Amino acid sequence: MQNSLKLDLSRTNPKQEQFFTAHNRMIMYGGARGGGKSWAVRMKAVLLAIRYAGIKMLFLRRTYRDLERNHVRELEPLLKGIARYSKQEKCFYFNNGSLLEMGYCDSESDVNQYQGIEYDVIFMDEATQFTEYQYSTLTACIRGANSFPKRMYLTCNPGGVGHEWVKRLFVSRKYRNAENPNDYMFIPATVFDNAVLLETDTGYVDMLNNLPDGLREAWRDGSWDLLEGRYFDEFDRSIHIVKPFQIPEHWRKYRGMDYGLDCLACVWVAIDERGNYYVYREYAESNKVISVGAEEIVNLTPIDERIEYTAAPPDMWGRTQESGKTKADLFREGGLPLLKSSNNREAGWLAVKDLLQVKNGSSRLMIFDNCIELIDCLTSLQRDTKHPTDCATEPHDITHLPDALRYFVLQFTSPSKPPKEEKTAIQKYREKALKGRLEKRRSYF
Repeated sequence: MQNSLKLDLSRTNPKQEQFFTAHNRMIMYGGARGGGKSWAVRMKAVLLAIRYAGIKMLFLRRTYRDLERNHVRELEPLLKGIARYSKQEKCFYFNNGSLLEMGYCDSESDVNQYQGIEYDVIFMDEATQFTEYQYSTLTACIRGANSFPKRMYLTCNPGGVGHEWVKRLFVSRKYRNAENPNDYMFIPATVFDNAVLLETDTGYVDMLNNLPDGLREAWRDGSWDLLEGRYFDEFDRSIHIVKPFQIPEHWRKYRGMDYGLDCLACVWVAIDERGNYYVYREYAESNKVISVGAEEIVNLTPIDERIEYTAAPPDMWGRTQESGKTKADLFREGGLPLLKSSNNREAGWLAVKDLLQVKNGSSRLMIFDNCIELIDCLTSLQRDTKHPTDCATEPHDITHLPDALRYFVLQFTSPSKPPKEEKTAIQKYREKALKGRLEKRRSYF
């Protein structure tokens, strides 16, 4: 009965073939518009349903209306004769016992309808439209005491509410706690990988080329940095990121810090003779009590590295009713004295933007490429839609390191002074002789 299904896979492109054959637990396909991800994710669902009789799968979009328009209407005629679609139950029932449920998660609470249900495979189409909470909750549904594959297949474009968690897991590959790097695979695909689309719609690439800056690079090229609405749109990796080098001893060095129980963040900044800023070290750790965090920051600073001061937000000087001490007091007791900075958000962010301005191919603010988290955070911060001169405060976990930098740049600094040249013995002798002659001449008067 399954032989009545005719799948034309003859024009599968190499990226789609890689998607079909991947065996990681979490597989993400796409990153740009027109890469053929909708067709690929539908075909993968059908291939699994046919290959594993009795497999149980869930296919998701943010809204059911989008799911019906993009996938249900395509699957119904394709699966005629081998699967029956129940509109009431929103599910494809295959003749071999496989099941493909079509679902949605429009709000945070919608994900609760899947809790306690076991699925072998989940497909999350347009994953950046889902929150990290929705994603994390759904991963717990992938289980079962059978031999079927246990996987999640995701497709998406940059942007959307889920941009940061998708970028972290599949692009930046920054993992936390028990997340296993081997579980995650990203297959980037663009319109230029989709030969069928290029042949049938020759104007699609022109449409992508005409998009605004940032959105064009995201949708056409799959860039996860350049997005419309990005606050630091002047950030250019080829200019602002530099290879680490030995900081000259005479350069003035500073720290900027932000503290909350959810994250203690610190950046180390050196300023050269021309007033250029170099962020050369970073620290960002969650759930750190002050005594431990202060010790770790101090230990990261070499003994011979003289720090002028550490700028911190003014709320660090608020006294607690329990002990009467401020957080600044506790940091000082931990060996890390602080300087109170300003909490003027807009002035601080605009000061950072000013330092990032590119003039004649150079900038006044550069970041060592080992400061990975600060780079990712700066390139991800979005504008506050209600206050365009301010940064959005969500996602909150990407704001700490940029805040630490913001508190520092609001402080007055001056260029470093070049070291005085050591005089040779002959120079010292001549100066001494000249001084003696001048003193002798003054005695005549």
